[in-house]
Amino acid sequence: IEKKLIELQIINPDEYQPYAISTESFPFLADRPPSPDLQGYLFPDTYYFDKETDIVETVVKKMLINFGEKLTQDLRDEIKRQEKTINQIVTMASILEKEVKSDEDRAIVSGIFWKRLKDKYPLESCATIAYILGIDKWRYSIEDTRIKSPYNTYINTGLPPTPINNPGLSTIRAAIYPKESEYNFFLTDPETGATIFSKTFEEHNRNKVKYFK
Repeated sequence: IEKKLIELQIINPDEYQPYAISTESFPFLADRPPSPDLQGYLFPDTYYFDKETDIVETVVKKMLINFGEKLTQDLRDEIKRQEKTINQIVTMASILEKEVKSDEDRAIVSGIFWKRLKDKYPLESCATIAYILGIDKWRYSIEDTRIKSPYNTYINTGLPPTPINNPGLSTIRAAIYPKESEYNFFLTDPETGATIFSKTFEEHNRNKVKYFK
């Protein structure tokens, strides 16, 4: 977002300073780990801004207000009912946003991931490796998946410390309302982008051979 604003000459990179936000104004930020990074909460949408001196504050506030409006009280109540935090939901949604294309498949993958968290099994999300490396690949090497980082969900159990992107509403809903299934593993067909699900690790390995020739 910062890069885009600089390209449009809306902000000057030499004068740009991250804008600090108070959780009193935006209470949904209260359970975030202490960090000036608002990634995950800058709601993706179409915005219009005037070129003005306080553009950073204006951009950030408008995106956060939009997030607060999209995350309705009903959704917040459901998150609370599940004994989860908003930050957990947004972090999960950010992984789903990168991992899966369709809303239906995201709900299924959400179910797989929450099941893994419950079983204390690593999420093993390639999306988190892409975030660490800053590179998108269809397959990551063993060395890639062993990189030391709190965001590496191959070597760490649980969710990453913070969201890895800014997920949309449908993906946030998938994180809140996961779909139960018999599936335990999945991969993405590099040719079609379709999500290929499997019930067992053996079936998952066969799918790897089939789709990653």
